[in-house]
Amino acid sequence: MASGWFYLSCLLLGSLGSMCILFTIYWMQYWRGGFAWNGSIYMFNWHPVLMVAGMVVFYGGASLVYRLPQSWVGPKLPWKLLHAALHLMAFILTVVGLVAVFTFHNHGKIANLYSLHSWLGITAVFLFACQWCLGFAVFLLPWASMWLRSLLKPIHVFFGAAILSLSIASVISGINEKLFFSLKNTTRPYNSLPSEAVFANSTGMLVVAFGLLVLYILLASSWKRPEPGILTDRQPLLHDGE
Repeated sequence: MASGWFYLSCLLLGSLGSMCILFTIYWMQYWRGGFAWNGSIYMFNWHPVLMVAGMVVFYGGASLVYRLPQSWVGPKLPWKLLHAALHLMAFILTVVGLVAVFTFHNHGKIANLYSLHSWLGITAVFLFACQWCLGFAVFLLPWASMWLRSLLKPIHVFFGAAILSLSIASVISGINEKLFFSLKNTTRPYNSLPSEAVFANSTGMLVVAFGLLVLYILLASSWKRPEPGILTDRQPLLHDGE
């Protein structure tokens, strides 16, 4: 039963993550004019898409690699490499998203890093970079002792969840900020709840739902990697001789 609920949760998670990205793309394409890479407002439109994809969806998915029952048996190195590679992909998307917004701001003589949204976002990215480098050095390279890994593992897990939470807070505040700026001088301002506001708010709720489900899967004790020698109903059984 636990295994069935786990895979059902993963299916729901994949659907929510895809919807988060597709909804953000549609918002930028339909209401904000599409995409470009020329320093214009259309270059900015890459920022929300890439940050949602990188700091929320790919990051959240990468965090759950060790919750897969297949990762509980056999060598751990392939799963460590997958975990690191998915996070690296998330980080690359994030960096490109930051390049898009900083280039747009500099091209338009707009100040950088003045809002709470930007403070939350840059903090999450900085912690993400530190987390990835520390994880690569301690958990992937062979030099670290088991004692050091055991000491740092709870810290690594805590900051993984904290970075995702900061990312979600940054996305939500960014959606709110974008709507305030975009609908400020229109015939239907934000407080009249035009269709764009309804759609963008709904996108934000999808991001929250995705993040909460990731955190639930991470924290559910029955879905954590079992200690050596402990078999659960989700762990694949090995046949004799394997």
